Formats: sequence, structure tokens, C-alpha cells
Amino acid sequence: MSAPAPITANVPPRKSVGKRGMMLRILMAVIVICAIGWLLWYFLVGRWYESTDDAYVGGNVVQITPMVPGTVVSIGADDGDLVREGQSLVQLDSADTAAALAQAEAALARTVRQVRGLYNGVDSSQALVSSRRVELDRARADYARRQGLAGTGAISAEELAHARDQLAAAEEALNVSSQKLQSDKALVDNAGVATQPDVQAAAAVLRQAYINNARVRIVAPVSGYVARRSVQLGQRVQPGVALMAVVPLEQVWVDANFKETQLTKMRLGQPVTMHADLYGSGVDYRGTITSLGIGTGSAFALLPAQNATGNWIKIVQRLPVRIALDPDEVRKNPLRIGLSMSVDVDLHGQGGESLPSKPVEKAVLATDVYAHQLQDADALVNRIIQENLGASAHAASARSTHAASRAIATR
Repeated sequence: MSAPAPITANVPPRKSVGKRGMMLRILMAVIVICAIGWLLWYFLVGRWYESTDDAYVGGNVVQITPMVPGTVVSIGADDGDLVREGQSLVQLDSADTAAALAQAEAALARTVRQVRGLYNGVDSSQALVSSRRVELDRARADYARRQGLAGTGAISAEELAHARDQLAAAEEALNVSSQKLQSDKALVDNAGVATQPDVQAAAAVLRQAYINNARVRIVAPVSGYVARRSVQLGQRVQPGVALMAVVPLEQVWVDANFKETQLTKMRLGQPVTMHADLYGSGVDYRGTITSLGIGTGSAFALLPAQNATGNWIKIVQRLPVRIALDPDEVRKNPLRIGLSMSVDVDLHGQGGESLPSKPVEKAVLATDVYAHQLQDADALVNRIIQENLGASAHAASARSTHAASRAIATR
């Protein structure tokens, strides 16, 4: 009977154990090196940058609305068309406003002629007062003479009473004439024809009629591209109704929504690098921070969040940060409103402010396309006044202007 064979343990070779340990040590070394590299990158570079892809192109959308009611008879631009400042966009029917303008012109001319009559009335009243004063002096002299004769019995008492009545009538006539002269002077005293209240009121009506007639031609207040045209030919429009919009694409900006924890080191004026999904990473946009959000999006929402509830979950809020773009870069690679952007903010510059410390000193946006309407209306008013002035009114107006100037100089 033979002895059983000895049982041997399945021990792995020593060479395999050493190779595995070496691989683990290399892996740990790689992890440590990566961790050290990440820490170095974060402290030297990463902590000075904040980025987000929750950013979109914003811009001014200038609504085109009528200022007077009317019927659309012409449309000068369609969606996507380029328009210049002052270019006609919509034309309304001008029949009603033109008739009102003609009526206002006639009313001003009639008022100027009536005021001319007031100046002539002053001269007539002055002449009448002088005549009444002469009559009063004659009546007073007659009464004094008859009163002396009555003492000697040369005339009767009835004749003396008659002379006394004539004197009283002359005094009353002079008083009435003097009051009328003062009343006429009050209407034109210290005022030329152009500054007389009735003329001023008629001129104001004419200005309004002229402006209403000019506003039937609706013009572009800024240069840009037409969007959202809704007006149709023959449509009856009312003031304030949006007809179309004009978007000046050279004035776009970027609104980047950062988490509230990312705004700690953000300051106004910090440089920003951006990329648009439209062009990809091959096109860089440079900009600067011009505004840090005053409130979160939920604070200004139509239905603000109600956090005073039992089931409350904290959500990190986002604040909009406005970034101004370089106009040359935008001109080279145009953007559209609403496009997605990725944004990287350089936080190295910490010398700026988080909120502006000075108020705005000039208008953010302005247009002067409507200024000439009032100037043209004033020119029309002056022309009508001059055409309806007579020589006497010219002289009276000049005298009143000179007197007013002297009074101001005396003060």
C-alpha cells in the first residue's frame, strides 16, 4: 500500500505580486501628481476665472408705434430690412390732419388781424379821450362864466342849471372814454402781436395741428434692422399699438447669468472672453463687465417664489451680469438677439466697484428725428404772423418789445 501524495498550497508567484504593487504605486503617483497639478492650476489660474454657458445676446428692441390715429396707406420696410434713422416706415392717410392744419392756419391769421384791431382801438380810444377832455374843458369854462353872470342876474337859473348838466355829462363821458382806453391798453400793453395771449393760443393750436399732420409719416428713430412687422395695408391703427420693431444690432450686449457664489470677486470693468455658439470657439469676443445684477431672476419674476413654506428646498440663485461687447468685433462677426454664448470672466482686476458710485450723466439712448417737427411748426407760425401784420402793428410790436427790454435792463 503506497503513501498519499503531499498537498501543496496554490501560492502565486512572487513576481506577479511585485508587478501589481508597482502598478498601484504608479497609479497613486499619477493621482497625486494630478491633484498637485490641479491645486497649482486652481491657486495660480483657476480661482481667477469664472465661467458660465447660461449667457445670451441682448439688445435694444425699438418699438415703432403711431402717435396719431389713422389708416395705413403705405409700408416702407419688411422683416429683415435695413433702415436708417429718419427713414419712412409707415405712412398714414393725412386727409383729416391736413384739413385740421388748414383750419388752424386760418384761425391764427384771423386772430392776428383781430389783435391788429386791438392796437388800432387803442389809438382810437386815445383820440376819443383827448376829444372828451377838450369838451370837458369847454363845458367847465361855460359853467364858470354862466355862474358869474348868474350872480348879476344876467342869465336865468334855468340856463345855469343847463350848463351844470352839460359839465356833468362831459365829466361822465371823459370817465367812460378813459376806462375804455385802459381796457384796450390792458389787452395789448407790454406785448407785441406775437406775444399777445390770443395769438399765443391760436399759435399753440397750429403747432399741434402741424405736428399731428407730420406724425402721419412714421419714421425710424434709430438705424437698424426691422423685426416683427405686424402692420398691414389698410389697417386702422391707434396710438401706442406696436406696428414693427427696429433692432440696432451694433448696440448688442451679453447677459450672463452667474450663480450667486460666483459673484464674490466680480467687479465692474473686468475683462471677459466670450464665444458664440453661432461661430464656435474659432471666433473670440472681448468685452467688459458694465453691470452686476441688482436682483435675481426669481425676484423680478411675474410670480415670485414663495419660500415661506414648509417644504422648502434651497436653490442656488443666479444673477444677470451685463457685458459690453467690442463694436469692431460685433461689426466683423454680427450677432443676433437671443443667441447663446459661453463666457469667461478674468477676476484678476479687483480695483473696480461692484455697484456704480456715480449717477448717469447723459442719455443712454437718444434720437432727434422728431426735433425738426416743432422747429418747422414754429417757422410756419412766424410766417403766418408776419404775413398778417400791418405797418401799425409792426410799429406797436416793436415799441412794446423795446419797452420790455428797457424794463428788464432797469431791473
